[in-house]
Amino acid sequence: MAPFGGWDMPIQYEGILAEHQQTRSACSLFDICHMGEFLLMGKDAAGDLERMLTQRISTLAVGQCRYGYLLNEDSCVLDDLTCYRLGEDRYYLVVNAATTGRDAAWIRERISPDTLFEDVSEITAKLDVQGPSSRAGLERVAGCVLPDLKYFHAAQVKLLGTECLVSRTGYTGEWGYELYFPATEAVRFWKALVADEGIRPAGLGARDTLRLEMGYPLYGHELFEDRSPLGASHGLFVDFTKTFIGREALLREKDAGSRKHLVGLRLETKSAARADDVVRLVDAPVGYVTSGSLAPSLGVAVALAYVDAEVSTPKQELTIETRGRRLAAEVVELPFYREGTARKAR
Repeated sequence: MAPFGGWDMPIQYEGILAEHQQTRSACSLFDICHMGEFLLMGKDAAGDLERMLTQRISTLAVGQCRYGYLLNEDSCVLDDLTCYRLGEDRYYLVVNAATTGRDAAWIRERISPDTLFEDVSEITAKLDVQGPSSRAGLERVAGCVLPDLKYFHAAQVKLLGTECLVSRTGYTGEWGYELYFPATEAVRFWKALVADEGIRPAGLGARDTLRLEMGYPLYGHELFEDRSPLGASHGLFVDFTKTFIGREALLREKDAGSRKHLVGLRLETKSAARADDVVRLVDAPVGYVTSGSLAPSLGVAVALAYVDAEVSTPKQELTIETRGRRLAAEVVELPFYREGTARKAR
């Protein structure tokens, strides 16, 4: 166990490597109750979210969700989050644990008078069932057939006698579900799920290696308040055709050209880089590592790093200075791991 975002969180149960491989090959259960959840309701809710989020909200269908950013006026990332449309005038935001309080205050100050905002984080549990066999495992435990949800779609489903929001999303690159339901039912759900022989618990350690293999950013590492999302996402998840807070500053940066780009670095050995390690072109510093680890599915170490735009193209050879030595690395296209089942039929 270790502190994370104000919570005491499980790092591993039987071991990071075992839990990583279990998720890639079968099914794992992650306790993600630390995430924050907000409800926004009313005729002006869609317009309020359209102004605050970088992604288009007005085109969301009921039951669909979309990933994007919450920016300040200087275009820096306050949070990355997912927005669900639950009904005609009913929206659901899922935010990071460490930023939940700040996000809530920011949104409350900027919504219309008729928009109802409710922070439901403390009364909401979130468990993630992830892996190629997650549908079969969840159906066995629940004793029902799950709806055929497309990727980044969700539905209200009764599981174990409790109404749940079941979302076909995740942070692992594998087919899976994120379950949202009353926190009073969390222990009962957890025990029922891990009692199934095909579902085993996994902690934050495996969650980190899984997301790193997919090149997914983590707030506080790749995303943070003193940097815009342009270098991290290269313009993805930002709709410049609409007006949103931070847009003008973001456009100025776009026109000037981002100086640092987030790239994937594949190392030659299993020796891993660490956050803040210096990235060099020969002897000249050109960037720094934000996340690094052994990639268990690949058998070598990988890293995410911000580097100068001039050295950000694939096949660029660089070195990482870590713990008094140099590690050879090559810029590669993301994701590192390309066999994930998240978008495949199950």
